[in-house]
Amino acid sequence: MNAARALYSLVTWCAQPLLRRKLRRRAVAEPGYAHAVGERFGRYPPPVDSLVPPSTTAPLARFVWIHAVSLGETRAAAILLAQLRQQLPGMRLLLTHGTATGRAEGEKLLLPGDMQVWQPWDTPGAVARFLRKFRPAIGILMETEVWPNLVAGCRKRGVPLVLANARFNARSLGRALRLAPLARPAYGGLTAAWAQTEDDAERLRTIGAPVRGVFGNLKFDVVPDPAQLALGRSWRAQHARPVVLLASSREGEEALWLENLKQKMPSALTSQAQAAINSEAEVVSPRATVQWLIVPRHPQRFDEVHQLLLHAGLTVSRRSSWLAQPEPADVWLGDSLGEMALYYGMADVALLGGSFAPLGGQNLIEAAACGCPVVLGPHTFNFAEAAELACVAGAARRVAGMAEGMGEAVQLAADPAGQSAASDRATRFAAAHRGAAAATAEAVSAVLQQR
Repeated sequence: MNAARALYSLVTWCAQPLLRRKLRRRAVAEPGYAHAVGERFGRYPPPVDSLVPPSTTAPLARFVWIHAVSLGETRAAAILLAQLRQQLPGMRLLLTHGTATGRAEGEKLLLPGDMQVWQPWDTPGAVARFLRKFRPAIGILMETEVWPNLVAGCRKRGVPLVLANARFNARSLGRALRLAPLARPAYGGLTAAWAQTEDDAERLRTIGAPVRGVFGNLKFDVVPDPAQLALGRSWRAQHARPVVLLASSREGEEALWLENLKQKMPSALTSQAQAAINSEAEVVSPRATVQWLIVPRHPQRFDEVHQLLLHAGLTVSRRSSWLAQPEPADVWLGDSLGEMALYYGMADVALLGGSFAPLGGQNLIEAAACGCPVVLGPHTFNFAEAAELACVAGAARRVAGMAEGMGEAVQLAADPAGQSAASDRATRFAAAHRGAAAATAEAVSAVLQQR
């Protein structure tokens, strides 16, 4: 163990009480964080001991382990998993997570014989206990999750560890280079990394990762839930006004939206957009122009956003209260998980959450797959290439900030012909970039065959 990892290991070991306290606090709002806390530290129920007999050597008799830290990574893992189950019939899945939303979503992916536990905290002891218990045939880290002791533990025990759907932006590279004595052995210790884009691949190579392919983004292979999409479109058809969605909004963005809602839209709007808006009074009253739909990214913020809207004097109807159809209100609030296809089906155009605050943007690919054109803010570094490609394809439009974005969205929503053309471009854009799931599953299979 080099000096950097030894110091890191000491820090992570000393931080365990702080982690327990953080989990207790998070569990107040999200009870899932109180579940099976011992797993975080490599402590498992006794029956797990006999799941994989020590004498077992056949790779597919052992677990194919996928680590998907949160909700977005779990959804990407689901796309890959469907291909893996086709290529590796009878495989057993070991699924690990770091967040409660990721674990709740991942539970839907389990079949008999599969297991789901928390990611081990990155101390040498917790990692060793995790690997001894489950003895995975391979580990697949989704997108960004590279932990120094986890990589070192897998190398010590001969477990190939790969980074799939890998994204690595300039900020991540900068942080990694500042911690190079720790980061270089971690990335260099991977068996393979399969990047989303050439830019991601180049940055990963810079930090020492063994890039073995550039396969694109798994999320392009998503197939929206057809029942959700159909229901959303049927609800939209019953509503007279166009629907504009603030999708996967992050903290601060709803307040920014409210601030701009109370002001006149930017004077730079076209005459068509100005005609759709008519007056400042109609902007203050959303009921006069479009129907706004807001879907916060994190479920623990549903109540917070509801109260924010009420305090602004707006009427709010929550998805959780709908029966046959949405109830009349100034703002519809999407307070459910796993229904983004429904919300995109309801929307004529979407403002992309996370891109109007410096948070890197959320996934725009699902919107495109649902045929929903997107308006992007200035901050999309988490999906830089996808955002650029979407803009070039006409599936998305870039704006400088929330005020311009709201104006652009209202303009497009008020133009049926333009909205229909943008919707068609979004659908074609999503279809044109599929194939990453099959390529990644084939690469995983090849690694297993080399064992």
